[in-house]
Amino acid sequence: MDCTHALQQPNQTAGVTGGNPELIETIAKAAIATGADGLFIETHPNPAVAKSDGANMLKLDLLEPLLEKLVRIRKAIAPKT
Repeated sequence: MDCTHALQQPNQTAGVTGGNPELIETIAKAAIATGADGLFIETHPNPAVAKSDGANMLKLDLLEPLLEKLVRIRKAIAPKT
């Protein structure tokens, strides 16, 4: 699941692609909960200065906490053997 590009808003009036990075966590959790085996999440230490797609990137310091949540979800739904 491409969590960041799924939230991209192309063709903004300013000529720069927009996005909804505040929804990255929600879409990533939904993807894992519904069985996604992989996630694509663009990150940057400072998305505002990224050369491309900054408007829909996750701040790098938010990645580890998000991954920890996603692992907990995956473990909770994993089939018990």
